[in-house]
Amino acid sequence: MPLAHRFRTLLTVGLAGCSARDFAPTPTNTPSTSAPVTAPVAAAVTPADKWCAHLPRPANAALPAVKIASAWFHVYRAAPQVFALIESDQFQEAISYLIVGTTSAVLFDTGIGVMPIRPVAEELTQLPITVINSHSHYDHVGGNSEFDRVLTMETPFTRVKMSGRPHAGLASEVAADAFCHGAPAGLDTAVFHSKAWKSAGFVKGGDRIPLGGRTLDVLHVPGHTPDALALLDRANGLLFTGDTFYDGTIWLYAQETNLDDYVASMESLVALGPVVTQVLGAHNVANAAPSRLAAVLAAARKLRTGTLAGHDDGRGEITFDIDGVTFLSSRAAIAASHPGR
Repeated sequence: MPLAHRFRTLLTVGLAGCSARDFAPTPTNTPSTSAPVTAPVAAAVTPADKWCAHLPRPANAALPAVKIASAWFHVYRAAPQVFALIESDQFQEAISYLIVGTTSAVLFDTGIGVMPIRPVAEELTQLPITVINSHSHYDHVGGNSEFDRVLTMETPFTRVKMSGRPHAGLASEVAADAFCHGAPAGLDTAVFHSKAWKSAGFVKGGDRIPLGGRTLDVLHVPGHTPDALALLDRANGLLFTGDTFYDGTIWLYAQETNLDDYVASMESLVALGPVVTQVLGAHNVANAAPSRLAAVLAAARKLRTGTLAGHDDGRGEITFDIDGVTFLSSRAAIAASHPGR
């Protein structure tokens, strides 16, 4: 997919600036019941100019920064013994989370893979690290091959993704305008690809992962992908949502997307209620208000009705702005849903 069509905006409520992910054809603050609008002209400002000028995100800047050796990852202390490893200089603005207990640690996602993530994680903790992926899209498993212990969902979708992704499918991820300050030193953009990786075991919804002093509940939240997971640190009120929720345009257009499952998964997250005091998504910002979950659920229910107009990019992807929540979806995904079930 062309780079210009992959950007996501930050949600409009209470957030300033925009994300590289929503530059170009994504209109914002457009009533979802209106006719499609004309996309803004992108020629005057490059994508890099558009999101880099807003870094660091205010929500991230409010968190304590952690100095590390890597020049690529920007690390923040998102909560006690929870580190957000943000790749903000690349338009995905992917966030991986190192969650540390007293005996072991979990690395929730491993980023896009343009620079090694394992040395960063090992700089932050000397405890044994287990990787768990929020789902197996390439921008969340890029560093999986660096680790011996990766736990995944056991699904056909996951097994296909373990084989990696060739350069042809990722060239736009390392194009010149995909970076704020150019490609990082040592990255060969001509051959960059997602490496194959292996699973050392499997996790499923309902599993509990003890780390010593904290326990993570595994939640199966299909919809964005069949293998989507969230992690709940119940004792500390932390919900790690992957791509099921983040402050930005939420992508629900891929062949593996299921809107019925997505709505059901959002219902399960909203049902957690006051247990959750902080939401940590996989893109843009590492600290979102739990109230946004209910807003996204309400908007997703409206999206699924198939009655709303949106901005069609002419490639089958349609942007919907619904009550301050933005989705990138498709007619095919919406048509396959069953709102009344």
